[in-house]
Formats: sequence, structure tokens, C-alpha cells
Amino acid sequence: MTINCKGDLIDLSTPKIMGILNLTPDSFYDGGRYKDESIILKQVEKMLLDGAAFIDMGAYSSRPGAEHVPEDEELLRMLPILELILKNFPETLVSIDTFRSKVASESLQRGAALINDISAGNLDANMFATIAQYQVPYIMMHLKGTPQSMQKKAVYDDLIKDLRYYFSEKMGKATEHKINDVIIDPGFGFAKTTEQNYTLLNHLDLFKTFEVPLLIGLSRKSMIYKVLKSSPKEALNGSTALHTVALLKGANILRVHDVKEAKECVMLIEALKANAL
Repeated sequence: MTINCKGDLIDLSTPKIMGILNLTPDSFYDGGRYKDESIILKQVEKMLLDGAAFIDMGAYSSRPGAEHVPEDEELLRMLPILELILKNFPETLVSIDTFRSKVASESLQRGAALINDISAGNLDANMFATIAQYQVPYIMMHLKGTPQSMQKKAVYDDLIKDLRYYFSEKMGKATEHKINDVIIDPGFGFAKTTEQNYTLLNHLDLFKTFEVPLLIGLSRKSMIYKVLKSSPKEALNGSTALHTVALLKGANILRVHDVKEAKECVMLIEALKANAL
């Protein structure tokens, strides 16, 4: 369970935290919060000090029904901030949340370390070739349709079987392109109802058979606050509870808004494992 990030081997047998940095005005929880450079740098520093191994930058909101953003605008939002972060925190392992190969390529040229693709290549036929060219870790998420259409596509013959088939195909394509480091993300909240999300969480361990790291993104999502009849702002405790379940079921990376609390989950689960009879 290791991945190669810019020449360093990252051991994921102890789960790691990926802190979220949204550069979009309309993300469901923190949209529009990070505009000023000083605020961005302060947040990145906080996440790193709190224990984030990765910072995941996104400049295209993928919340259900999000507005489509042209490629040029995504690049304009992403690249200056990427350069700013790496200038101030040069050792940071930055993940780029994009489904566009050009955004991926431009970001990797500027020092990004991973690509996090919500569509696993479905929305850009050149993405696999781009990953192969740069030989960086590739996070492949499950998604049906696009962020604009996905909630109408939450229909499956068998949710778990369908997702396992999807990832089998994607793993085969990654092998064809000789991509060395693959991480899979089952895509909580993407083309899935609340009930389907919980079915997926219940069977998360079945995705360990792919023998690649498993990234989980549950933080403050609607599957939490809808059940609790609250809101994203009130969903930290619920996020912590479900992060604990995900870790017990084999998650290797938690993608989160709240790094400190997620890191504490990892520490407690590792202590539990260390003292298991």
C-alpha cells in the first residue's frame, strides 16, 4: 500500500488525510470562502499542521447540479493558487481535483503530485494517456453522467456489483496504459441516493479485493445531514462517525474538510488495531 509522489514513497498502510481546498464560489460547504491569498495560505498551513498528508485543490464544483465551468476558467482559478501554495509550502503533496486532461497536465508541470478525477476518464478521453505520461498517482472515482445530470442516474441492477465491474474495467485500462499507482474512490454522493450511499458504506470492504488504496470522501455530505435533519455546517460530528466506520472497513485515505478531527479518527483506530487480541 505505497504510492510514489514526486519520488517519495507514501505508505498508506496507515491511513492518511487529504485536506480539501475548494477554489469554487459554489461548493456545497465552503464555496467562495477561499478567495484572498492570505486566507488560502492560512488554511493550507492549518491543514498541514493538523496532519494532512495531501491537499486536494478543486476549481470546478462537482456538487449535484453545479454550474458548468469552462476549461479556461478552471485553469485561471487553479494554476495561480497552485503556484502560490508550492512557493510557500514547497514540500506539499498537492492533488488536483479535475476531470480535464489539460488542467491535469498544466498542474503537473507546475509541481502537482496527484490527479483526482471524479469521472475516471469518462469525461476526457485523453486523461489516461496524460496520467501515463507523467506517471503520477491517479485517483479514479465512480460517477455516472456529469455533475449536472448524475442525480438522475442513481439506478443500478446491483449497486455493489455494478461498481465492482466499473472499477474492474478502469483497472484494466490503467494497466493497459502502464499506470503504476491507482487509487479508487467509490464516489459517495455521486449518482447515488442516501440509501445507496449507506449500502455502499456497509460493503466498502468488498473493494479491497482490487488490492489498491481506497479513498473515501464522506465529509459533510448530504448522506449525513439529511439523516440528521441538519446542514453541512452542522455535519462535523456525523462526518467523524462515518469516517470511523470507513477506517474500520479499510479506507486508506480520508478526503475531508476538517483535518484535525479526521486525523484523530485515524489515531484512535490505529490504537485499537495495535491492541487487538
